[in-house]
Amino acid sequence: MTLQNKRILIIGGTSGFGAEVARQALQKNATVVVVGHHQERVTTFVQKTKGDGQLSGKALDAQNKDQLATFFANEGSFDHVISTLGGAMGGGFLTSPLALIRKTVEDKFFANLQVAQIAYRHVNAHGSLIFTSGSGGHPSDASGAIIGNQAINTMVAGLAVELAPNIRVNAVSPTWTPTGLWRDLTPSQIQEQKAAFAKNVPLKRVGTVAEVAAAYLYSMENDFVTGQVLRVDGGVDL
Repeated sequence: MTLQNKRILIIGGTSGFGAEVARQALQKNATVVVVGHHQERVTTFVQKTKGDGQLSGKALDAQNKDQLATFFANEGSFDHVISTLGGAMGGGFLTSPLALIRKTVEDKFFANLQVAQIAYRHVNAHGSLIFTSGSGGHPSDASGAIIGNQAINTMVAGLAVELAPNIRVNAVSPTWTPTGLWRDLTPSQIQEQKAAFAKNVPLKRVGTVAEVAAAYLYSMENDFVTGQVLRVDGGVDL
């Protein structure tokens, strides 16, 4: 399927993977709408991002049910809805505060489940929902994040059946990748983390934002892929 003139929503689309997906989709003549939490970032991204397609943006709290429902009611339908909601955490089950584990699971799984329950009514026939999971890490050192990612994978499998045959559902599963999520780290700290992480990856390097973004494009363009978790992780879990 071509993305030309397709309408794509990217929740979390002003930085990291979402921003790069927007850029790549625009190059394919898609119409892209990005949602971000901060109006200033949304405005700046829309003004600075160029492409062959059309780009617009909206600032809202995508975890707020009422704001999300109002957005979809006003915006109409989309061919593809992508969510990059969720973050990362470190720490095991015994060393992490219960509140942190609960919030991580809430932000990763329940926020995306809410997106699914609201958004699917606004996805055009033969369109798709694409979520963001994650690879790497261990339950003993990334407890809440692991639970959230596994829940996303399970949700994708269930939704793919529930929404078939009209809507496809997939997830992209990157591993640690230098993105805006790590904006608080200095350049030297990022280089140190890249080197340390690459030692445990079969390909002996970390991925790029562009490589991860390409998986979202593949998920949109291939009409015979559903219920899948596309791991763009260099084989980190092998």
